[in-house]
Amino acid sequence: MSNPSPSRGALVAAFAAIYVIWGSTYLGIAVALESLPPFTLAAFRFLVAGGALSIWALSRGAPWPSTRQLAMTVLLGFLFLVIGNGAVVWAEQRVPSGLASLLVAVTPIWTALALWALPGGRAPTGGMILGLVTGFVGTALLVAPGSLGGTPVDPAGAAALNLASLSWSLGSVLTPRLDLPRSAPLSSGLQMLSAGVMLFLLALVTGDLARFDPAAVTTRSFAALAYLTVFGSLVAFSAFAWLLQVSTPARLSTTSYVNPIVAVFLGWLLASESVSVRTFVAGALIVGAVAVIVTVRSRR
Repeated sequence: MSNPSPSRGALVAAFAAIYVIWGSTYLGIAVALESLPPFTLAAFRFLVAGGALSIWALSRGAPWPSTRQLAMTVLLGFLFLVIGNGAVVWAEQRVPSGLASLLVAVTPIWTALALWALPGGRAPTGGMILGLVTGFVGTALLVAPGSLGGTPVDPAGAAALNLASLSWSLGSVLTPRLDLPRSAPLSSGLQMLSAGVMLFLLALVTGDLARFDPAAVTTRSFAALAYLTVFGSLVAFSAFAWLLQVSTPARLSTTSYVNPIVAVFLGWLLASESVSVRTFVAGALIVGAVAVIVTVRSRR
């Protein structure tokens, strides 16, 4: 049962976890990629985190899902983690972590369009249309040719990041409509576990796994992988799952425009990633657009 009156300190700590940890995972991925192939990295992360979370949920009495529930869980694992996260990991071989976070920040824009396109979907208001247009202008500025000033984003990397955002949006729209396990931790654990299996198979068929050399893994990369597994996939999720019970969707949606700010700052501070005027302006447009869309949706 949820706590009806959580302490202010607990709320601040939980929001700090999903703001800072999720924002920092972009840099964590970049560091892990220094000596780990992308799909192998993602597979290991979700196999370990998903297995640990599933075992914990089952030990706490979570009922095993039905065949249909298990199938829906695997579908979400594919949308959220194989495409939604796997494409981000692959793209960060080509795109700096801060820029990657800005392109992924358009996820609420795709979600708004998906909800509009669904049968019975409500037409966007003027404020939402303004947010949609502003977000796409910011994205276009970010991926435009280098003649506009600043370093342009690699086209393949940008396409992969937009695919990741679109897939995550689709998963977000489908989740309330699917028959999922009653235990939220078990559902998330099985999503990660199934995604880890699919990512392992992807690493196998693409030759990604063949490039994995355990002896070549640096201490930095291993530490980043451990951070992504423990903090990015377990601690932040636990904070998010608790906040779902004691906070509001509008407040939780603020991660969509706080995470990129954290990611860009950490990339600049710790990885010497450049932040040009072009990046700053495009990022401000994208984050501002997402803030408008989240605000309008929460009011509706």
